[in-house]
Amino acid sequence: MELKNKKIAIDDFMAERKDVLKTWVTGKDVENFEDGVKYQATISEDKNFAKKLFEADRDGITLSQPRAGVALIEEHIELLKKLQKECDLLPTTIDAYTRLNRYEEAAVGIQKSVEAGTSKLNGLPVVNHGVAACRHITESLDKPLQIRHGTPDARLLCEISMASGFTSYEGGGISYNIPYAKRVTLEKSIRDWQYCDRVIGLYEENGIRINREPFGPLTGTLIPPFISHTVAIIEGLVALEQGVKSITVGYGQVGNLVQDIAAIRSLRELSHEYFRAYGYEDYELSTVFHQWMGGFPEDESRAAAVISWGAAVAGMSGATKVITKSPHEAFGIPTAEANCQGLRASNQMLNMVRDQKFPPCKDVDLEVELIKREVRAVMKKVLELGNGDIAVGTVRAFEAGVLDIPFAPAMCNSGKMMPIRDNNGAIRVFDAGAVPLPDDVLSMHHDFVAERAREEGREASFQMIIDDINAVSHSKLVGRP
Repeated sequence: MELKNKKIAIDDFMAERKDVLKTWVTGKDVENFEDGVKYQATISEDKNFAKKLFEADRDGITLSQPRAGVALIEEHIELLKKLQKECDLLPTTIDAYTRLNRYEEAAVGIQKSVEAGTSKLNGLPVVNHGVAACRHITESLDKPLQIRHGTPDARLLCEISMASGFTSYEGGGISYNIPYAKRVTLEKSIRDWQYCDRVIGLYEENGIRINREPFGPLTGTLIPPFISHTVAIIEGLVALEQGVKSITVGYGQVGNLVQDIAAIRSLRELSHEYFRAYGYEDYELSTVFHQWMGGFPEDESRAAAVISWGAAVAGMSGATKVITKSPHEAFGIPTAEANCQGLRASNQMLNMVRDQKFPPCKDVDLEVELIKREVRAVMKKVLELGNGDIAVGTVRAFEAGVLDIPFAPAMCNSGKMMPIRDNNGAIRVFDAGAVPLPDDVLSMHHDFVAERAREEGREASFQMIIDDINAVSHSKLVGRP
């Protein structure tokens, strides 16, 4: 089927759905779509993700949410019961095999977990467990649950998750392909995610509000705000076209206070600008701030400082929710207690800054305008390449290097654009590649980088970028020699 940013016709959707449900045996659990709708209608409003976000955004409150997921149902419930005492919103992180649609290997992982009495997977294999088991999860907990994963083809996972009572679904055709996969074509991942958004749009048509959240941090490695903003806006437009009504656009912390505050503000304003320009008015918009996604210090006290700084900035920026980290981040998957420690540190900071919105600031205003100019320049070219169709334009933009995500593994990503920190730790452009930033904007970036090079007494080079990637794990922000 030719890729277009157009709502999938119901007959075409249902024909495709028959094939999707044959992908794994548990697909039979969701053959009757109305059963999932009826089940969702039984879920109380206080467990609806979209409603909680809407209320928090209205009231100016930043909610907290961790990442978490293990292989076995009862162990997963036990884990989330511990976390829900410390957080506002609950996750269910999906295992790596499911993310790659390798359900047979996920089944082996479940069996090994049963034999070992503990998880041998890095998340919950929702597709393998099926609807009945996953409804046991959603019924056992008191707070809204979201599926968080990293799946280019998340169609069957979406069907089973929604029918199981999860009320938010993370990801998108760009953000869950380019940073996560190598050989998946962008045409396929965008089209597969149009299917996911159509599923959620159909729930919406039946009176069930499901939240959708494009994945903001991308590779989590020196991502300039304008890159992640552009991806979030595109994925938001694709979702809205399929009937989604609750959108949470995201951003990964870079560590510079001015840029992080400006990023959340500009993300909200730009999203409204583009959504309304395309004729969408009936939607709810919220924002998510991801605490530092790069390398973490091994020392727990230093890691707690990174976590607390992220929470403070998230709260002062006015983000609707913050995704938290744990002090064991440098070592891999955290224990439940470590996860709770990250939440407690974050909530302490959120409570302390709750009444402290960031004051008017000329530097923030200038950064907001810079980000907006950058996003508008890239979006203009994407739309030109697609002759007005954002989905087509996105594929062509990646082919041309107009859209380029730093340090992503996808073969369809050119990887020529190189980011770097300036003298204050903000993310700037070292080499734009083919990304169409205006000449004066590129000159500004050059000047920012040159200032840092003079301060450090060395040439701006790729070594400086490497130093920046490792800086936070060495208890600094800027990778100075």
